[in-house]
Amino acid sequence: MQRTQSETLTFSFASFSPKTEFIFTSEHRSLMASGINQTIIQPAIDGDENNSLFQRAIQRAFLLEKQKGINNPIIIGSIPFDVNQPSCLYVPTAFEFIDRHAFQHATPTTSFTPPAVAVLSARSVPNEHSFKSAVAQVVEKFQSTSLEKAVLSRVLNLELDGNISPEYVLRRLMAQNPTGYHFSIPQADGSILLGASPELLIRKQGQQLSSNPLAGSAKRQQTEADELRVSQALLASTKDRYEHRLVIDEIQRLLAPHCIELHVPNDPSLINTPAMWHLSTKILGTLKSPSTSALQLACLLHPTPAVCGFPFDLSRCAINELESFERGMFSGMVGWCDAEGNGEWAVTIRCGKVLNNTVSLFAGAGIVDASCPQSEWAETEAKLGTMLNAFGLKSKESA
Repeated sequence: MQRTQSETLTFSFASFSPKTEFIFTSEHRSLMASGINQTIIQPAIDGDENNSLFQRAIQRAFLLEKQKGINNPIIIGSIPFDVNQPSCLYVPTAFEFIDRHAFQHATPTTSFTPPAVAVLSARSVPNEHSFKSAVAQVVEKFQSTSLEKAVLSRVLNLELDGNISPEYVLRRLMAQNPTGYHFSIPQADGSILLGASPELLIRKQGQQLSSNPLAGSAKRQQTEADELRVSQALLASTKDRYEHRLVIDEIQRLLAPHCIELHVPNDPSLINTPAMWHLSTKILGTLKSPSTSALQLACLLHPTPAVCGFPFDLSRCAINELESFERGMFSGMVGWCDAEGNGEWAVTIRCGKVLNNTVSLFAGAGIVDASCPQSEWAETEAKLGTMLNAFGLKSKESA
């Protein structure tokens, strides 16, 4: 896939085939890849360690590509929330770093009018009552255990009366969330994992790393006055700042031993997507060893307290006990890494899976001692809005 700069700038979606193409875009570096030379399903257990089975599988894949004459091969794909489950990583046949702005604004060669599909059925797992009950049970655990935060999630399963194009959904996601981390990754079951995550897990270039964890959220509002009120309330919220601090402190603890210097702001700032306000902290660092790869760092951090909780063991137990479905790739990580160790991984949120006429959309909420079941349910409703809007659907479903 050798393209000149001018060809990149005139890129269209004509060649986009979700069965064979992989997309990952960010403000830093965007990537399109095609074909499959190798598939890596080795679970990412101990993925931060050089000699782990996972890292050995990655290095073996890179070595095979270098033997073919590829100087700096890449892997691209997704890793699930539970690293004991199979990874979904690919060494593509061809890849190219592209101009994100040109890619987003390319003139489509096919129609991107909303597809004429209707929702035949919609089911939330868990339903509203069960989700709120689970939140209340987590809050009770704070009184009797050392658990400080647990993230509970839900999946909205939709059946449509016709197939929907992943290409169409990706295009919509790029238009409504232009600053997100966009991705389209084929999965082992034939589905396509799509999303526009706002959260950077790790970016690494040479010795420089950055991470932008998010925790603490509020729904966007219709008027400027309400936007100011809600955003400033979030920034001042004791509950949300506490939830956010748990995430930042844990990421700092894990990254610090690997860094010559690590800059972590004392206070969070605000960022927004079209659907949500978030508390955000931008972390920058310089690695001791430039050979430490982006994928190793991602595995070191994953899953963060932003998608699991704190402390890890207790929050993971609470999730296993109270969540009634397998998250799969939701709240995992998605991105790429090259053989030199450079790369970028986003947290797999604001996402969904598409398989013919079935769609699964995901959302979660961080539960702390001050959490209210109704508010946490409302937060998941608001977060589902990102993907529902991309599908051209409303945000109210039957539970």
